[in-house]
Amino acid sequence: MTVVGIDVATAGVRAFAVAPDGAVLARAAADLPRPVRSPEGHSEQDARTWWPAAESAIRRVCERPEVGPVEAVAVSATSGTIVAVDRHGEPASPALMYDDRRAAQENTVAAEAGAQRWAALGMTVSPTAALGRIAWLHAAYPDAAGVVHTPELIGAALTGRPVAADWSHTLKSGYDPVRGEWAWEVFDALGVPASWLPEVVAPTRLLGETQRPVAGLPKGCPVVAGMTDGCAAQLATGAAQPGRFVGILGTTYVLKGVTERLVADPWGALYSHRHPDGWWLAGGASNTGGEGVTGDLARLDDEAAARGPARMLAYPLARHGERFPFPAPEATGFVVGDPADDVELHRARLEGVAFLERLALEHIRDLGVDVRGPLLAAGGGSASTLWTTIRATVTGRSMQVSAHAETAYGAALLAAAGTAPGGLSEVSARIDAGGMVVDPDPAQRDRLEESYRRFTAELRDRGWLPE
Repeated sequence: MTVVGIDVATAGVRAFAVAPDGAVLARAAADLPRPVRSPEGHSEQDARTWWPAAESAIRRVCERPEVGPVEAVAVSATSGTIVAVDRHGEPASPALMYDDRRAAQENTVAAEAGAQRWAALGMTVSPTAALGRIAWLHAAYPDAAGVVHTPELIGAALTGRPVAADWSHTLKSGYDPVRGEWAWEVFDALGVPASWLPEVVAPTRLLGETQRPVAGLPKGCPVVAGMTDGCAAQLATGAAQPGRFVGILGTTYVLKGVTERLVADPWGALYSHRHPDGWWLAGGASNTGGEGVTGDLARLDDEAAARGPARMLAYPLARHGERFPFPAPEATGFVVGDPADDVELHRARLEGVAFLERLALEHIRDLGVDVRGPLLAAGGGSASTLWTTIRATVTGRSMQVSAHAETAYGAALLAAAGTAPGGLSEVSARIDAGGMVVDPDPAQRDRLEESYRRFTAELRDRGWLPE
């Protein structure tokens, strides 16, 4: 059956039509206005623009003759973006984006009021958490009827009525996926009534059907609950079964995988969404990655590959990142030693990110997590054969480059899972999401091992890495 996945991102909407064997039949995109950000940390977007952009992208996908009848659709979106709505489900406020900081004080209250609950979930409440912004919206828009996340607004447009939220998009809004309830003690402390919060269901649950042909979709098309952009992208890579992990090397480096149990990280760097089949999606984002690797990358890769491992160390810092896998928010980029030229510095930067990846894998191993099979590789950095080979050699694991890592593709898999008897496990098992496999290079292993030991010693000397 053909399914459609929709990704409502900050800058635009993407839609993918996917065949039963996982082949992408069609794709389309539509732009959204850039968020309006202020020096005070406000970040807003007009939520009324979401549905027209989504409708345009869906319609252009469905118009392709090779797509045929669509049998299910699901929506994924940026985690933590919310909007107040009126009693008709229409936006009553600007959308407060994932990075909006106006509710930092409310989030401090939320962190204290739900301290035991957050500890059990292995979570921290950040200054930008959607939880506090729900309280801010309730105070600022007292005539509003409630709050929704991006997928609920799109789902209501598709079905013609309000739809439930899923436990992935609501995680940072104060929903507890272990107990299956909102953090009521927290919302009581913030003065937010239960009536303001949406019903929550598991991802892949049927939310409703289209009541008429809409955006090229037929009447009666099932609308299935999705997951956040990060979770959907993880599932798209093939990391959907316990023990499968993917290293996503984009602007920043992110490690994500599936565990059979909820993993509590005493460092607070790893947190988990709940898998649709009851497992857990553990992940963490670092403050290094592709953003710190610059220059003529094709030339630098070619020359660095011929030269071999660097003699010096480098840790490239990304402007936008978190502190995974070590608990040091003050960590900065560094260079140790004098590079002979830009080629050696480039090589050292690639190695520095690979060292961080190994450290991340060792951290989750110490938490009792078993990583099975080749490590999946995704993101723009995985297009570099040199970088992937370095990562494989440093970690001692073969790397399988994922053929798909797009959020819209993952949303399509969730749509298919909503109508498959075996759920997401059945869908992911029949789709080969992997591409070429890159093995470790034994000739470089010893030199990179020695550099890794120097790298971790440097982190300890700076006070960033606990013993």
